[in-house]
Amino acid sequence: MTADEVLRDVLDRWKHAVDAHEPDRVAANFAEDAVFQGLRPYGVGRAAVAAYYASQPFGLTAQYRVRETRELADGVVLGYLEVDFSFTDRPALRVHLGVVVKDRLISHYQVTGLG
Repeated sequence: MTADEVLRDVLDRWKHAVDAHEPDRVAANFAEDAVFQGLRPYGVGRAAVAAYYASQPFGLTAQYRVRETRELADGVVLGYLEVDFSFTDRPALRVHLGVVVKDRLISHYQVTGLG
């Protein structure tokens, strides 16, 4: 698989779990020791990821667009994306997302809001 295909495979699983509001399934796409930075203080590990997504409102959905991919090493992919998080009761939020995927799990996740 190409770096882009690996990234999309992982992020499709992440997106479907986010859309279904299944925090444990979202967290299953992350490495056990993943560094996770959403729009609140960072956390480490799957439990932090699950807690973050459990706190998100029902109806939250994600649409992503891959902007860049790089294969950093065998089995390690860097991805830079734009993501629209949509809500049922307020306007969508567009963010930039940087991820590092290692062995088909997200090991680093960094969200930045756009000004």
